[in-house]
Amino acid sequence: MTRFRPKDERALVEIVTAAVAQEEPLELVAGGSKRGLGRPPQLPHTLDLSGFAGISAYEPEELVLTAGAATPMSEVEAALAARGQMLAFEPPDWRGLLGASAAGTLGGAVLCNLSGPRRIKAGAARDHLLGFRGVSGRGEAFKAGGKVVKNVTGYDLAKLVAGSYGTLVAVTEVSLKVLPRAAAECSILLRRLDDTAAQRAMTLGLSSPHEVSGAAHLAKGESGRDTALTLLRLEGPGPSVEARANALRAELAAFGAAEEARGEDSARLWRAVRDVAPLAGDAARAVWRVSVPPSAGPALAAAVAQRLDARWFFDWGGGLVWLSVPAAGDGGAAAIRGALAASGGHATLIRASDALRVAVPVFEPQPPALAALTRRVKESFDPKRIFNRGRLYADV
Repeated sequence: MTRFRPKDERALVEIVTAAVAQEEPLELVAGGSKRGLGRPPQLPHTLDLSGFAGISAYEPEELVLTAGAATPMSEVEAALAARGQMLAFEPPDWRGLLGASAAGTLGGAVLCNLSGPRRIKAGAARDHLLGFRGVSGRGEAFKAGGKVVKNVTGYDLAKLVAGSYGTLVAVTEVSLKVLPRAAAECSILLRRLDDTAAQRAMTLGLSSPHEVSGAAHLAKGESGRDTALTLLRLEGPGPSVEARANALRAELAAFGAAEEARGEDSARLWRAVRDVAPLAGDAARAVWRVSVPPSAGPALAAAVAQRLDARWFFDWGGGLVWLSVPAAGDGGAAAIRGALAASGGHATLIRASDALRVAVPVFEPQPPALAALTRRVKESFDPKRIFNRGRLYADV
């Protein structure tokens, strides 16, 4: 296996052009912390993009940051924290879940469209991507979008690239919208609710006027937890958070006595939810990420538990169900996707062995029309299927 490591865009174009001419696919890697996501590429060469790192422009007053795609997430977060700002989509750190030691990168989070608990309020990673630079699978360098929040020029290719898992473009630089970090944070905690009651409590909080920025439910037994715990997060100026917390506690009184966690105590709880820490411990089990209508979360978890030894927790007010199941056989694929038939939604296999990620569809199988569109998009950017061949689906 050959490993190519271009130092600039010109060298990258030359490498990609040669790969296209020889029709030899490349596995795109930067930090490498997310190599365990998607189908495992089994490709002859590696394109190491780690040379495209560093913050090239940061304008706190304009709420815009531009950086190389391989910039470590820790560097980005430190620079933003120093100016009281943040990436509002709350990118998760899944190194513990995936058993990875490499540092996560800004481009990796964007290209996999990874978003944390605040997505219900702030949107996904793709909603914060303003523009990017990169090289297509045709060997053509180009840029899309811009460095301003209001950008309406050309096609919105940024939305297309986010979530493409490196199958369309070798992205070298990204520009992102950033937001001020909240001055205060408070979480309302409810204990001993079953899944159905917790879902009702989370729905009540999210539909209230109190601007809840996170709603999650951790069942009894997860990570040794002796009681179930339901969390609703409030963020903003201190007086506002205080007033909203008092009002929300009163509205949730029917669900039992509420507790509070503030500041770092609250932040620690939400980092665990963001990083899927409750299910990260047993590396021998498969972990699935299932998106459903929030009201369907408890029924889906119960249906899977009837067929498998399942553990789970809810995020996004019940709209995101994290499931840990035995990895034997199909790793729970038939049971989980069968349960989805009643509610709709989609399931993604996040953690499993390479063999299992080849044997079962990692991403939700697409209907024929959507699969054909996916192939046409791939052909438009990368007709020879040079980049990350087979990462999403066998032919994409």
